[in-house]
Amino acid sequence: MKRIVILISGRGSNMEAIVEACAAERWPAEVAAVISNRPDARGLQYAASRGIPTDTVDHRKYDTREAFDAELARVIDRHAPDLVVLAGFMRILTARFVEHYAGRLINIHPSLLPAFPGLHTHRRAIEAGCKLAGATVHFVTAELDHGPIIIQAVEPVHPTDTEDTLSQRILAKEHVIYPRAVRWIVRDELEVRNGIVTHREGEPQLLF
Repeated sequence: MKRIVILISGRGSNMEAIVEACAAERWPAEVAAVISNRPDARGLQYAASRGIPTDTVDHRKYDTREAFDAELARVIDRHAPDLVVLAGFMRILTARFVEHYAGRLINIHPSLLPAFPGLHTHRRAIEAGCKLAGATVHFVTAELDHGPIIIQAVEPVHPTDTEDTLSQRILAKEHVIYPRAVRWIVRDELEVRNGIVTHREGEPQLLF
């Protein structure tokens, strides 16, 4: 039974999607803990309601990123994770932290990476005149919003779109591709060679 630890900073809608899929699809895994850097994160209440252990490591109590990351890793490791999932975790992690979880740390980013790393991705896609936008699940490396791509979802950008309307449609697809990526990992269905991720059985890694 694989053990999953999920990190959140807010409402945790992707975390909810993963928790529900894990139960409904009977993955060979359990969500061992949900951890937040914000004590008021709404997602902690949901996790507790599902009987999932929760923890908080408040980043405001630490003078440096290194000190925060060290404590965060200590709390995570109490739960002996096989996989650490960043689900709206709004902290930039140090290279040492990323290396500690190399190969078992994943993230979802609201753009078609490598386009638009960083913040305000939907606004930037609209301002750039992009005809397609989307989301990417990837393994985390020390470089921000980079790393081997597991799966992507594509969403057309309409001429009338605002940042909010586009983000709502893409979020709905995030709730599909993130649980799918986690399921593939806990079932050992992925292979990574030379930075390229493939599914062993050829399942599509692009959602339209």
